Amino acid sequence: MNVDVLIAGAGPAGLAAAIELRRLGVSRVLVVDREAEAGGVPRHSAHTGYGLRDLHRVMTGPAYARHYVRAAVRAGAEVRAGTTVTGLSRSPSWPGLPGGPEPAADASGLAGPARPAGATRHAGAPDPAGAPDPAGAPDPAGAPDSADAADVAGAPDLADAVSPANAAASTGPTGPLSATLTGAGGIETVTAAAVLLATGCRERPRAARLVPGGRPPGVMTTGELQQRVYLHGQQLPGRAVVVGAEHVSFSAMLTLAHAGADVVALVTDQPRQQSYAAFALAAAARWRVPVWTSAAVRRIAGRGRLDGIELADLRTGAVSFVGCDTLVFTADWIPDHELARLAGTQIDPGTRGPAVDTALETSIPGVFAAGNLVHAAETADIAAVGGRHAARQIAAALRGTGPPRTARIPVTVAAPLSWISPNAIHAGGPPPARRRFLLRSGTFRRTARLEVRQGGRVLATARARLVPGRPVHLDAGWMDRTDPSAGPVQVTLQ
Repeated sequence: MNVDVLIAGAGPAGLAAAIELRRLGVSRVLVVDREAEAGGVPRHSAHTGYGLRDLHRVMTGPAYARHYVRAAVRAGAEVRAGTTVTGLSRSPSWPGLPGGPEPAADASGLAGPARPAGATRHAGAPDPAGAPDPAGAPDPAGAPDSADAADVAGAPDLADAVSPANAAASTGPTGPLSATLTGAGGIETVTAAAVLLATGCRERPRAARLVPGGRPPGVMTTGELQQRVYLHGQQLPGRAVVVGAEHVSFSAMLTLAHAGADVVALVTDQPRQQSYAAFALAAAARWRVPVWTSAAVRRIAGRGRLDGIELADLRTGAVSFVGCDTLVFTADWIPDHELARLAGTQIDPGTRGPAVDTALETSIPGVFAAGNLVHAAETADIAAVGGRHAARQIAAALRGTGPPRTARIPVTVAAPLSWISPNAIHAGGPPPARRRFLLRSGTFRRTARLEVRQGGRVLATARARLVPGRPVHLDAGWMDRTDPSAGPVQVTLQ
């Protein structure tokens, strides 16, 4: 099967990209997702608040998911659920590959596109806690486990096959990619001119957070909680504790209340909650749920059933026991980067997702990434807007009208800033989605001064309020002041 664009992930980012690609005249668009139904996490997030920035209306999560699935199908994209990308490779005989013919020059005299070859795998196994992968708009449940995936035999790594000189000269995708899809109907090979990775992100489960103690039932992430309650109608009576105090933590509190639980508290190791003040006030006033700050779970107690947790006060060192029947770990996001990592894309050490430029192209020409895979975790509408942006860049690349692929200029941050996305720019490249870079901070700062520097030059300054887990926006107006020969750009807190 041949397609123009293959999209891995049918959450808001992937579906919004498919709709935009079809609108721009891209003929053959295939969207695949390992979940039994397309739509991403919003389909099991029954609260309202979806669609504000992308659809300019407010919807519940399931209605939002249905909207995007139906719109993608109406636009002419093929959407396949229950299908996993288990291989991604290029033909070693394509020009510019090791052992292949030399690339020909085009009419402009530039070297022709180099096509990397390689193999990757994308497993469909659930994460160690059995939890799905919640996020504002990521790919849905069941974080893949790379150990369970099958490699494409004998295929070289994608990244190792790229010629830097040819990649720099190219203006678009550099040859067809061959993807192996695995689903209920068997194994199928699909050839695509470009690939968009929109696999989303997930919360770290208890095991990844290294919380000691027993392994009783009743310990889960927000994604598993939402699936149990909203997809399967499960009730969770008894006492519950939520670990975290970000936006998603308050969402988990609402889901627990809907399931009949008595939420004892939200617990955070930070000195104060990280969501909007109105959320904390509503939790205290409407549901009488306090936020316990500067506190950390030290041990989980219980064998056949969850008995409770040992909670340490980080200010005094005192440890107390809190009895509960349900424990929900929230936030602490990590991108579902297995497919990107095994493909050989460069991984950004801050976001822990694939490093992307402002066109959302990865370090491998023709492979793009969008949504919470590159900025874990933003809301669904921001992920959808990013998917549209990626679609416009892919369509331009397929037409050959994109900007020349000049050398990348890395964009980094210094502590206490945690990451920035996108994390690379090109001279003459497009601005990022919404003309903004997204940043995260590891500290609170009510009035912060950000400085954008390259070498000894200050390119821009900006004011921002910093809250861990909350987005910080940096206007992209400084991009045209960069010097391709002056090294990386760094954003610092002054």
